[in-house]
Amino acid sequence: MRALHHGSGIDLVLLDAGHTPELEASVLTWLACRSADSVPVILVASHWSAQRVARALEAGADDCIARPLNPVECLARIRAVLRRSGTARRARTCIDLAGFTLDRARGTLKDRGIAVRLTPREFSLAWLFFSSPGERMARDAIGFAIWGAGKDIANRTIEQHVYKLRRKVPLNDDRGVVIRTAYGRGYRLDICERADRELATHVRWLGWGAARAARPFAASAFGDVT
Repeated sequence: MRALHHGSGIDLVLLDAGHTPELEASVLTWLACRSADSVPVILVASHWSAQRVARALEAGADDCIARPLNPVECLARIRAVLRRSGTARRARTCIDLAGFTLDRARGTLKDRGIAVRLTPREFSLAWLFFSSPGERMARDAIGFAIWGAGKDIANRTIEQHVYKLRRKVPLNDDRGVVIRTAYGRGYRLDICERADRELATHVRWLGWGAARAARPFAASAFGDVT
């Protein structure tokens, strides 16, 4: 995984999706965190249900292949993905949420237009949380996504990075987003009730007749993720 961050000329990644829900969650978290990376990824697993394929594709996978691998089919799928990746891929590079703006390409986070100084790993952690609000991030998944490892990363290391991020970025009820700790299980970025009420009030103010047409504006006003 580290090789992808150093521009090593990798054309495609063929990755085992994991045999347990925990391993699969780590892989999907890594996919979501690599939004600015254009290297295509094909996931391999012994079984693919419709729901599992949907989760993988939505997280950023380019294709899913079942084991045992058929060499002819596998090669054909790899070639098809490489052909598709030859065209410009639209990567999610910017997140706007509750007055915070994260720019993946520049590695910057701004609080109401003012830059917040973060280390590269602190920014990666912020991007991971902001790109998946409401979803619990297991510690192993965070370690896999940011450090390229799972249980080899001490829980204390992750706790220290979360602590520093909380100190530097005002994530609280007043701002409408909070990092909550699920002790022994991980972390989650929650959108507070205040934020939900502000968005709902904004939509109601526009009027029911215009609500559907104005939905993109309401979303961008408080939390558009592009």
